[in-house]
Amino acid sequence: MTGSPKLNFDINGIKECQRNRHPILFLDKVVDVVPEQRATGIKAFSYNEWFFPAHYEDEPSVPGFILVETMVQTFIMTFLTMPEHKGSKTNFLNIGNGSFRRQIIPGDTLVVNAELASLKRGIARGKADAYVEDEFACSADFVVSIRSATDAIFQKMREKHS
Repeated sequence: MTGSPKLNFDINGIKECQRNRHPILFLDKVVDVVPEQRATGIKAFSYNEWFFPAHYEDEPSVPGFILVETMVQTFIMTFLTMPEHKGSKTNFLNIGNGSFRRQIIPGDTLVVNAELASLKRGIARGKADAYVEDEFACSADFVVSIRSATDAIFQKMREKHS
């Protein structure tokens, strides 16, 4: 899909594409999206986040599960921006090669670069790398299903074996 226009999404645009909502929607905006290829997500963390007071009050930091969720929310925008998948439910199938190299604290802005390696039969494979001020923070590989597509495949398999 070379030559595709780049897309940008504010919070309302993100909510049109994916099903995550407050307090689990972690992206503030998604920029430089090329559907079926890549997306860049941005999350600015302030001390007002619900998890900071409980996650090391004397030295607040973003919990790892929130970093993973922020990365995967950026990753799914690589294919949920496609008209045929917009608004679809997704499920984790695999998370691999997680790497956490920098503590994320209040005031940091996380920039996540996600790439879609493949999308076949409702299964998306790819990765995300995240940075704070150009310093590597974390990364992971993801395998995510588009639930409607995989449900249809499983239904056909059940019918075939009935």
